[in-house]
Amino acid sequence: MEGLTGFPFRRVHAHFFGAADSYYLPFITPTTLPRFTDRQMRELAPDINLGIRVVPQLLTRRTEDFLWAARALADLGYDEVNLNLGCPAGTVVAKGKDSGFLREPAELQHFLDKIFNADLPIAISLKTRLGWSDENEFDLLADVYNHYPQMKSLTIHPRVRSDFYKGDVRENVFRQYFHCLKMPVGYNGDVITVGDIEKVRSQYAPLAHIMVGRALMADPALFRKAKGGAPATLEEIQTYYDALLESYCVAFGNVKNALMRMKEYWFFQHNLFENAERAVKAIYKAKSMDDYLNATRFIYENCKLKTESHFGWKKELL
Repeated sequence: MEGLTGFPFRRVHAHFFGAADSYYLPFITPTTLPRFTDRQMRELAPDINLGIRVVPQLLTRRTEDFLWAARALADLGYDEVNLNLGCPAGTVVAKGKDSGFLREPAELQHFLDKIFNADLPIAISLKTRLGWSDENEFDLLADVYNHYPQMKSLTIHPRVRSDFYKGDVRENVFRQYFHCLKMPVGYNGDVITVGDIEKVRSQYAPLAHIMVGRALMADPALFRKAKGGAPATLEEIQTYYDALLESYCVAFGNVKNALMRMKEYWFFQHNLFENAERAVKAIYKAKSMDDYLNATRFIYENCKLKTESHFGWKKELL
């Protein structure tokens, strides 16, 4: 998730709650210059990700840029690169990238032909939506993807781009195509609780993986619980958020920017507390460290910690 799953989060989360099987990096846009920028290397440098498995995501529609970046990632020690075709952001799709690429199946197949035939020293996986504006578009897209059974995996977010993240996932389409696809298939979308994970696992087998984004921001112990571990304790959440705040203060060198980032987490995190909808507004309004700490302390002391997060960020599709 852009802005939320950078290296400060990955390191702190893995330390307190155990590392995820894989962390997918916020996407990296390779340029025509065949080298990563200093900012990109702050996420990619091998020493930053020691002890955890990380999969870089590339955002591009230029074959040449994908190829040099994939080879450079292999040189850095990565064993997988992911092509992101799922982001619905307007600034991205306006350039025909990410889910914007789904409007052009023929161009997408031409792109995929080149990267899968390039004999790259790194595995390639894809993340996709069902299409641009109509779920029936996936019929053609599935045919395109089936030309590349050698891909590491295909993660499907069962919404179209025009859905953004609103409404219910179109699970009927995922179910329809799950056994028709020739590569390992992963699932992403509205998996919030351990019960959701178990439901997806039981309905779709064999499943390559389940990818979770916002729900892990709301419940950092989600993966631990899915493996039979305990829910987060209040003490863990407090210590975890103190460490995350400190990590961002160091990374940004700026308390104001660190607080802005922590507010983004609390948009999801407050859903793990009972009756915190009004109390969290004080965190959003915080202008100083004292304001922020007082607001979080109020939630810790007055809102009971739950064992499962509430899907409080869901928006209806109008």
